[in-house]
Amino acid sequence: MAAEAADRREVVIEVRGLRNQFGKQIVHENLDLDVYRGEVIGIVGGSGTGKSVLLRSIVGLNRPAAGQIKVFGHDLRGLPDDERREIETRWGVLFQEGALFSGLTVAQNIQVPMREHLHLPQALMDQLAAVKIGLVGLPQDAGAKYPSQLSGGMKKRAGLARALALDPEIVFLDEPTAGLDPIGASAFDQLILQLKDTMGLTVFMVTHDLDSLHAICDRIAVLAERRVLVTGTMDDMLKQDHPWVREYFNGPRARAATGAWGGNAPHAAKAGA
Repeated sequence: MAAEAADRREVVIEVRGLRNQFGKQIVHENLDLDVYRGEVIGIVGGSGTGKSVLLRSIVGLNRPAAGQIKVFGHDLRGLPDDERREIETRWGVLFQEGALFSGLTVAQNIQVPMREHLHLPQALMDQLAAVKIGLVGLPQDAGAKYPSQLSGGMKKRAGLARALALDPEIVFLDEPTAGLDPIGASAFDQLILQLKDTMGLTVFMVTHDLDSLHAICDRIAVLAERRVLVTGTMDDMLKQDHPWVREYFNGPRARAATGAWGGNAPHAAKAGA
């Protein structure tokens, strides 16, 4: 029944037969993946499995050697530039470490996508930037600060505010809680959930954070053997026999994360209510 329900959901990202290769190194081969509207999907895998490469391929920063990627039903490689740019406004990306422009203030960083895709007066962009700053839980005076004046957690939130600048339908997050302390990481997880619910976001999250996987992901996709080895819920992951999947989701750190939630992720419990 769960599979049938998933099949009826709208696929907003469709990857088929993806092949990524750098020189003689093949990172992905015949990789398939569907991402459904409104879900939080966590992308996990061992070092070198190409988690970030997959994300960059979907958003067009890496050109695959073969395969097809459709977003909102469109194969972006076959679209004219103006149509592609229009579709690109429907997603936002939070790169690792925030990837803020060091010479711009937080507000100016948030306005970069607005300047690229919209034609708005400065006063309106200032107002919109202030809204995004408040949306991600930053104080309003953060808008005038430079990235070097921010803590690690504040940089992540500023980067997220920039990803939300154009009110996207999909947000791509690349290791969003890496480098944060446990309290900061948990607060960021809850922020993602809140934004997902209030804005109707689809969240594509590359992560190795077991707490995040337990807390906010509806589904998990495991990259191994150059492809998506398995997708499913956390319960599905716990039943897998593949050695890496079994060790990752049933190892000591995984048991500690599960124990911290009393054996159940709050998000999973909420979803099942």
